Amino acid sequence: MNKVYSSAEAALKDVIANNQTLAVGGFGLCGIPEKLIVAVKQSGATGLTCISNNAGVDDFGLGILLQTKQIKKMISSYVGENKEFERQYLNGELEVELTPQGTLAEKLRAGGAGIPAFYTQTGVGTLIAEGKEQRNFKGKNYILEESLTADVSLVKAYKADKAGNLVFRKTAQNFNPECAMAGKITIAEVEHVVEIGELDPDEIHLAGIYVNRIVLNASPEKRIEQKTLSTEAV
Repeated sequence: MNKVYSSAEAALKDVIANNQTLAVGGFGLCGIPEKLIVAVKQSGATGLTCISNNAGVDDFGLGILLQTKQIKKMISSYVGENKEFERQYLNGELEVELTPQGTLAEKLRAGGAGIPAFYTQTGVGTLIAEGKEQRNFKGKNYILEESLTADVSLVKAYKADKAGNLVFRKTAQNFNPECAMAGKITIAEVEHVVEIGELDPDEIHLAGIYVNRIVLNASPEKRIEQKTLSTEAV
């Protein structure tokens, strides 16, 4: 079985559509599926709901879909690096559902595992808890959070075999596996593709059963979100 497609555009061609929910992996600008996001932009799909820890920056990552107003709703944890996001939200052009980071990860993991909801202490006594069911377990209050799934998941991995088994590197492992599990169709953008059987089973982070399509991006841009240099002489 070979799940490799010739390009990001080809992988999305018969998959992407208006008004879908997309789960997009990455942590800040680390481990984001750069080419797949550009392909979504080029598809012209609108009315999208995007589940992602971050919303990119103004000219990179999901920020380019905000610029073209293809996103109608963001379900995110941290969105402080995007001025266009701020502008659209304050002007009522963008719906935003802020979710604590750990809760967002668990919502995606639970969705991929077929668990409809779970209780957590995170957000108790805050705006996050408003309108949600609450219960007390052993003297502590918890709120009920519903899990998340997506029509399409776009993830970034370091390496894949042609059956879709994935290997992630370092921080790129944050949110990418959870997003992949939560998608009805999952497309992985990878830096290396190897033959089936070349990956050591112990090195595989996500089984190919969760991955439908693979796109090779051997030279990703890998931007640094915040570059800080020392002012002290070395």
